[in-house]
Amino acid sequence: MAALNRQTLAALPPAVVGPKYDRTAVRAGIAHIGVGAFHRAHLAIYTDRCLANAGQNAWGILGINLLPHDRPLAEAFAAQDGLYSVTEMAPDGTKTSLVLGVMVDYLYAPDGPEAVLARLADPAIRIVSLTITEGGYLLDEQGRFKLDDPTVVHDLAHRDAPHGVFGFIIGALALRRQNGVPPFTVMSCDNLRHNGDQARRACLAYAKAYDPALAAWMETEVDFPNAMVDRITPATDAARRAELNAITGLDDRAPVICEDFIQWVLEDKFRQGRPAWEDVGVQIVDDVTPYEEAKIRLLNGAHQMLSYPAFLAGLRGVDEALRDPLFRDYLRDFLANDSAVWLKSLPGMELTSYQRLLLERFANRAIGDRLDRLCLDGGPKIPGFLVPTLDACLSNGRDARRIAFLLACYDRYIKVRKDDNGESYPLREPNAMRLLQPIIDSPSPMTLLECEELVGTRASKDARFVAQYLALRKQLDEQGVRKTLTALPTLTV
Repeated sequence: MAALNRQTLAALPPAVVGPKYDRTAVRAGIAHIGVGAFHRAHLAIYTDRCLANAGQNAWGILGINLLPHDRPLAEAFAAQDGLYSVTEMAPDGTKTSLVLGVMVDYLYAPDGPEAVLARLADPAIRIVSLTITEGGYLLDEQGRFKLDDPTVVHDLAHRDAPHGVFGFIIGALALRRQNGVPPFTVMSCDNLRHNGDQARRACLAYAKAYDPALAAWMETEVDFPNAMVDRITPATDAARRAELNAITGLDDRAPVICEDFIQWVLEDKFRQGRPAWEDVGVQIVDDVTPYEEAKIRLLNGAHQMLSYPAFLAGLRGVDEALRDPLFRDYLRDFLANDSAVWLKSLPGMELTSYQRLLLERFANRAIGDRLDRLCLDGGPKIPGFLVPTLDACLSNGRDARRIAFLLACYDRYIKVRKDDNGESYPLREPNAMRLLQPIIDSPSPMTLLECEELVGTRASKDARFVAQYLALRKQLDEQGVRKTLTALPTLTV
């Protein structure tokens, strides 16, 4: 296989599409923190497309990773001059492989935090974008920033050598203000409601602790656009890496696999400029909120609804679950009867066809998405992805038995740690153990429903929902997931 680097870029295998621009003429105008698979298959794809158009060469990407477990990626990007491949898999099995040249520079923060601060303070950087996961914004269930987080405590005490994202962002903005340099725009690309507003809240809270005058300056000068992002991008393990490299014919240490579907709806709030993303398929709008609401309630809500039940039933692949009529019908009914009823179709997002497309995307065998990925970090996801739909159902007197079933499965998932076949699994809840440990330690299934930070204020007060949840929780222990789900439509409480 051909090594992937700048020397071999001009001689890619015939089936691989390379950059359609002169990479040597591109300079970084975006710094992206959190260079994982999703970023490389989403923001980087759109920006790579932009670079092929005239007048866009100031919008290359400086990649930045912060975490110790990112070191293998850092080593891969160093060896490959920031190049990597993305293979898009369509449901019909069609494969399209690209090599992206958009990441023209890369920094691994643990090896040189001072260098990261200096680059973020460079006037050439006009956007700092983020994929740091839902829990990475360090906001508790009331939206309060966690100033007692150990990384935050460290960074406030070691301003020239921070470890965390807010230490770098606020430290760099302080340098820019000090040097008379305009601020960069902070653009969240994470999968949460009002992600720009969440980033703003977290950044301003950190800044007030850092320097109240800086925070006041940021309130009027720094933009935080909201965005809705969508593309299913599974993790790449060693086996998948070998599979992707066999497809491309490249020796790529950082390949990405994703579905062929991609969507980005972005609020136009960029006083310092931005790439012409609207020319390459991004929907630029004044208000992202209705798109966020539809996508989060439907796609992310459906992912959560599928995750724990299918995993506890012994399934491991998302597509495997969608080929099972029991789970496919359950998910279809959730979308149509529990979630979509509270939404309206939008330009480019007609809800009936969107629901049908979601099921097709989930069933895409080629990308091999895993249920354990959907189960990861459910504590921060359930309040955002499912509770608004649950509250809408309960406040309007609508039967919410499918959500009761999901919560019953989640209670069993976090407590029992074995699926219905007796197979053990680790509990991966890095951002919610403060909430979950009392639930795990409690013998009562009601402890979960009484945790308002997790399931909201209505669940434990609705008599029908409580009765459904308790009956389903008991059935799960006695009969397992499949029999409980099969009998769900005839539940009498």
